[in-house]
Amino acid sequence: MKSKTLAIGLILSSAGLMAQTVNKVTDPVEYVNPLMGTDSHPGLSNGNTYPAVAVPWGMNFWTPQTGKMGDGWAYTYKSEKIKGFKQTHQPSPWMNDYGQFSIMPVTGKLRFTEEDRESWFSHKAETSKPYYYSVYLADADVTTELTPTERAAQFRFTFPKSDESYIVIDAFESKRDGSYIKIIPSERKIVGYSTRYSRGPLPNFKNYFVIYVDKDFTVNKTWEGKDLRDGLELTANHAGAVIGFKTTKGEKVNLKVASSFISIEQAELNLKRELANDSFAATMAKAKALWNKRLNAIQVEGGSVDQVRTFYSCLYRTLFFPHKMYELDASNRIVHYSPYNGKTLPGYMFAGTGFWDTFRALYPFLNLMYPSINKEMQEGLINDYKEGGWLPEWSSPGYADIMIGNNSASVVADAYIKGLRGYDINTLWDALVHGANNEGPMTAVGRKGVQYYNSLGYVPYDVEINENAARTLEYAYDDFAIYQLGKALGKPKSEIDIYAKRSQNYRNLFDPATGLMRGKNKDGKFQSPFNPFKWGDAFTEGNSWHYSWSVFQDVQGLVDLLGGNEKFVTKLDSVFSLPPVFDDSYYGGVIHEIREMQIANMGQYAHGNQPIQHMIYLYNYAGAPWKTQYWARETMNRMYKATPDGYCGDEDNGQTSAWYVFSALGFYPVTPAVDQYVMGAPLFKKATLQLENGKQIVISAPENSDANRYVSTLTLNGKPYTRNWFSHSELQKGAVLNYKMSAAPNKQRGTNKVDFPYSFSNDKNK
Repeated sequence: MKSKTLAIGLILSSAGLMAQTVNKVTDPVEYVNPLMGTDSHPGLSNGNTYPAVAVPWGMNFWTPQTGKMGDGWAYTYKSEKIKGFKQTHQPSPWMNDYGQFSIMPVTGKLRFTEEDRESWFSHKAETSKPYYYSVYLADADVTTELTPTERAAQFRFTFPKSDESYIVIDAFESKRDGSYIKIIPSERKIVGYSTRYSRGPLPNFKNYFVIYVDKDFTVNKTWEGKDLRDGLELTANHAGAVIGFKTTKGEKVNLKVASSFISIEQAELNLKRELANDSFAATMAKAKALWNKRLNAIQVEGGSVDQVRTFYSCLYRTLFFPHKMYELDASNRIVHYSPYNGKTLPGYMFAGTGFWDTFRALYPFLNLMYPSINKEMQEGLINDYKEGGWLPEWSSPGYADIMIGNNSASVVADAYIKGLRGYDINTLWDALVHGANNEGPMTAVGRKGVQYYNSLGYVPYDVEINENAARTLEYAYDDFAIYQLGKALGKPKSEIDIYAKRSQNYRNLFDPATGLMRGKNKDGKFQSPFNPFKWGDAFTEGNSWHYSWSVFQDVQGLVDLLGGNEKFVTKLDSVFSLPPVFDDSYYGGVIHEIREMQIANMGQYAHGNQPIQHMIYLYNYAGAPWKTQYWARETMNRMYKATPDGYCGDEDNGQTSAWYVFSALGFYPVTPAVDQYVMGAPLFKKATLQLENGKQIVISAPENSDANRYVSTLTLNGKPYTRNWFSHSELQKGAVLNYKMSAAPNKQRGTNKVDFPYSFSNDKNK
């Protein structure tokens, strides 16, 4: 009986901890779990993340490596052994990595290949933070610690007493251009480069590195593949180095490491500039301060410990990609390696993001909270266009031939319309027009099928262009974004009206018989047979039930096609009430995105992938905003948690995390390139947004709780507010939003058409 009573007490104590309310966050970085989403594999993504040890938008990230060289799943939570600590630039396991090398301590018999040097580890002896990583390597009896800067890092290895202590440097295999290593014992230094990349071609690509050790080397070896060499310098398909020395019990050996895409000399410069004479502790303190500065831009109060952890873990993921590829030369000029022509050129460069994912919420989030970094990114896009002739739709780090759409139009237009200035927007305008009217050197650049699209108003199903309906819908939205930017730039009506007209091309794929979007043949007939549950084929990583809502620019037009508000709301409801059936015949098997929808118990709602993520917010366009409030909270509760299995699909460069951050604040950018956010309902009792212009947005909902998820009334700056949207430009002036939350929905608020968000069909100024 006593043990039973004790067990009940422990359960209640644990439940109380989980429900504990966080009233003030003073150190937000300590709420972040970088392991969120790492319990993933190719067949099922719970995030497909790795624990990135980095600073926001840093040029280099670091991660413990559990997967084999070349495996996109570099770190997986269920793994038991670590093979090294890898510098990485990987945006996604599906895209894989570029410019990587690794470092690994070893003791006892000299073991340097991946298979031989790997060590058992336990999460019980692992500390993972954004600014610091530590793990005990059991086989080596070594504790590894790591802390980052933008282009450099410090390692600290705590060795046992051993006459055979080693550090292995792996420049990785590249049968294309090889790798290089050189040991300089007199300077306690190793230099080298890696040329490995997954998507190219990348002319003259090298990731140069320099490593300084604070202990003399008594062993100096190079190695090629599985063969040890006696020389100090080696160029090979797969080059590496080993340095060794005696250590005493508890002896700490420190490494300073930096890299460059430009030269070894530039890597040295990056190291001296960013690490200087700093101790490990000093670098760690600076990295932590950088994270807290960025994370403190949003301060949340009145949520549970789990909610706060999830919020800041998601916010952490929004601050990585695209990462900086630019460096500062000896004269402090901004320069970059060009992945397009292999030259070192002046100006900004960023890489590692897919606009198909990130145009939806990640870039709008930057425009709201971190516009200064997106200004740099826009300048980087100018250089992409000048050097490569096109805007990248997936940069990894150059043009990657994957995914669809011409969504650079949205990324460029939204930034300017949300107020970013001080860069050459006219060159970006030229880039958008060029991309919208031409096929690129690969299907994922420019517009595949543009001749059909411009002449017929859609990309046909039967002309051997895959994912044609999805392309049509995205091109139509992208045309709208171009039109919006053209208006903002004062371009003549005669020049931009064509994009306004093309923004309505979504209508050409609407099938009145099913009320869904459907592929159409070149002769104007719908493709047949039609299965709205068929993934792929006419659509991209989804089915018609997912893509039929991709009319971001004109939801009112879609409402009208479906027969009015009531029928539109019923159709939205169907997404959640339908069974999670699917047809996987296009892929010849169940892809992970299908499985993630099937197991989520939300019907056909596939939040684990991007096409449908905005759909919850569309109730606001048809007079049922309380349904948005319900489903946004349900999705946050069910689909996100700061645990290794905490996402419901690919995290994807900050997009799925940005959905959560926006939704937790109570609004979402359904239509980038429009000065509006569509309302949901806040998750916390209070959130304070510190804008870069010095203004604040205060979101107050004191009665908020799991039960009180509905907006009863709202005031904006003290005045009653009935609209279902907020203006970006008005919020930028500073705002106080006071919500009265309730357990029952207010079915009168936000039901008048005057309160609905923007739709092209209602735009009297078009």
